[in-house]
Amino acid sequence: MMKRSLLLVTTLLFMTTLALAQAGEIARRLGLGSDLSDSKISSGLKQALQIGAEQSVKLTGRPNGYFGNPDIKILMPSNLRPLEKGLRMLGYGPKVDSFVLSMNRAAEAAAPAARKIFIDAITAMTFDDARNILSGSDTAATDYFKLKTTPQLTAAFRPVVERTMATNGVNQQYEALVAQYRSIPFAKNQDLDISHYVVSKALDGLFFELGQEERKIRKDPAAQTTNLLREVFGR
Repeated sequence: MMKRSLLLVTTLLFMTTLALAQAGEIARRLGLGSDLSDSKISSGLKQALQIGAEQSVKLTGRPNGYFGNPDIKILMPSNLRPLEKGLRMLGYGPKVDSFVLSMNRAAEAAAPAARKIFIDAITAMTFDDARNILSGSDTAATDYFKLKTTPQLTAAFRPVVERTMATNGVNQQYEALVAQYRSIPFAKNQDLDISHYVVSKALDGLFFELGQEERKIRKDPAAQTTNLLREVFGR
């Protein structure tokens, strides 16, 4: 009888310890009940965001940052794919390729404008924002940036894109391609705001790279390059 009681107590103690350990792990993952102050969490997250933002801008804002990256390369708009196919069949492939390259060059020229806008958004972040991002998904910070910066980024990117496209003759290339396509019998009219399209795709690519950088900092100890990052994310 005594042995059975002892076994029961031991079992209950083990189960209680296991439950507490599991609860502690859940709390750790949520950033709850930790010994990190709001100030330290906020500082660590802001440091991570600044590193991720600067790296994503660096990756996209260099030659071939878009054009050489298959994940974010700006392709011919989907509604112009019939135009592209028809022009390539007629031997205008090199002109199509030149047009696609010019769109990507415009995005690469615009990307550095994101840096200050990202830094401003990081500076304005509250303690609650920081805790929500820390306990959120692997791309919670990227989603925060999308929400807070898309209007400013769109406004900042558009003039750079338009200026670069004008220098590279993108609009003239587009009009020439459309004119050649219209000469094909039964070809349908196609119209597109090329500047808007390039800006939109440029932002998609920038946020994609930012998301990749955020995942690295959250998951990869090698990407946690400072003591503060290791303390906040390496727990």
